[in-house]
Amino acid sequence: MSNGKSISYCDYLELHSLLNAQSMTSSIHDEHLFIITHQAYELWFKQILFEIDSVREVFKAPRLDESKTLLIVNRLNRVVLILKLLVDQINILETMTPLDFLEFRTSLATASGFQSLQFRLFENKMGVKEDQRVKYNQQHYIRVFNDPESIAKLKDSLDSPSLLALVERWLERTPGLTEEDGFNFWDIFQQVVKRWQDDSYLYPAQTEEDEDVKAGYLMDYNKARETFDSLFDIDKYNAQRERGERRLSHKAFQGALLISLYRDEPRFNQPFQVLTLLMDIDSLITKWRYNHVLMVQRMIGSKIGTGGSSGYQYLRSTISDRYKIFLDLFNLSTYIIPRAYIPPMNNRMKRRLSVLSVEEMIKFGKQNGSKTDLSKQNDSQTDVARLTNEMKNKLAMKEVDDENASDEKVKFEI
Repeated sequence: MSNGKSISYCDYLELHSLLNAQSMTSSIHDEHLFIITHQAYELWFKQILFEIDSVREVFKAPRLDESKTLLIVNRLNRVVLILKLLVDQINILETMTPLDFLEFRTSLATASGFQSLQFRLFENKMGVKEDQRVKYNQQHYIRVFNDPESIAKLKDSLDSPSLLALVERWLERTPGLTEEDGFNFWDIFQQVVKRWQDDSYLYPAQTEEDEDVKAGYLMDYNKARETFDSLFDIDKYNAQRERGERRLSHKAFQGALLISLYRDEPRFNQPFQVLTLLMDIDSLITKWRYNHVLMVQRMIGSKIGTGGSSGYQYLRSTISDRYKIFLDLFNLSTYIIPRAYIPPMNNRMKRRLSVLSVEEMIKFGKQNGSKTDLSKQNDSQTDVARLTNEMKNKLAMKEVDDENASDEKVKFEI
């Protein structure tokens, strides 16, 4: 019922318009499949944009509301599942033979998939860098769009923060990166990396009698040092970023690495899922591009594309790392060290990351003589906040002794 009036399934989905939107330009049977497939792509692109826009809105908040992290995970996962569908959808289009396609290809005139506005919006909103794009017929892609509305949408997608930029800002605020955060992960990580390199390569080389094996250990040791130096030396890191080899800021990469190493901590579990899903999206876009390239080569070989591009040659150039948005997340594994060397978090950091349930707060309040009894109050949100402050004050009184002991333990282990 809508406003007291009944509405049919057909009217609700506007199926009359949708199912009559296939205007064939020829009498060739397979043209119908060609149209349906591409219309389905555009409908799914619309849903993907709808999800990505909603995720970007959540990330745009000055500080991310952690209660919405699960929402981000759910919606990014939905995008992943849609992209998997789009990758497989190419298989249906490939049931059409090159000869079948050739029979109606000339009817397409200058129409080309390159003119898909929604796919360009998707790339921009995700964070594809303008200077990394392959030029289309030696010109900017925006020139293929003539109508003011499309141009306005494209410019807005470029001017507004991309998902990459928003995720970068979020990662830069990862707790525990500095001494002020209570853990100083980056300094500790550099120390344990040196210890791991010494244990894995340097010390075995010093005790090895075989000169060839010893040389191998030393070569691996120098390579490992060089690899990590490109991360620890901020000037080298920024130089790589200027060359387009990295996307994230130095601090954001530190945050991503911390989340990856401590993903078993409850507070870092969902952020780790977010990073994983972003890589999944990147991977699936690359797979879709690759499958599309193979299909085009199979259908038209090296013929010029209908939009005037070089066709297969142009599309092949888009499946390199230059179009990967979250390239740095894929490279995190380069800097992952064995679990045995990952430094344990101190008590102060663990307290900061702890997430207590209301029941745990009630128990804490009773044990510590809290005046706030949540079991007898109606305004639970106000009381949770009040009790949380009480917990913080009481924990702060214990902080110094526990922290000194924990810090000494970490220093000794390092």
